[in-house]
Amino acid sequence: MRVLGIDPGYAIVGYGVLEYEKNKFYPVEYGAITTQAHTDFQERLKEVFISVDEVMKRTKPDALAIEKLFFTTNQKTVIQVAQARGVILLAASMNGIPVYEYTPLQIKQSVTGYGKAIKTQVQEMTKRILRLEKVPKPDDTADRLAVAICHGYSYRSKLFTQIGKTL
Repeated sequence: MRVLGIDPGYAIVGYGVLEYEKNKFYPVEYGAITTQAHTDFQERLKEVFISVDEVMKRTKPDALAIEKLFFTTNQKTVIQVAQARGVILLAASMNGIPVYEYTPLQIKQSVTGYGKAIKTQVQEMTKRILRLEKVPKPDDTADRLAVAICHGYSYRSKLFTQIGKTL
């Protein structure tokens, strides 16, 4: 199974593609899509859509794993991130890729065994699970590899939620 993990955003969209076979993960590709500050917001959304669509077409994932959107402070930011998330979900739909979402607690629990792990613990375990020499940068990339790992483990155990469908 090939999983694309994505961190939705409009300035930086971290992504990681993993192959999951026989309870082992193999990195396929990971990186970050960036848009320029002071660019018209609609243009930034367009860039996110085009770039994510290209990643999907190039890597051909079987599933998209994405973190559930959760903000408590800046309402303007949450709306803009939600719009970026929308174009990412549209790209997945147009490519026929099912979407699965996970809470931060589920991701941390899956990768570290502890739902309240701190960011550096998640990043270090992601590095170990993938047998990488160093933690991928930027942080958004390491975080999305973690959500892809979470999906691999969760899919096997059927403890996942597909957007629009709960098993």
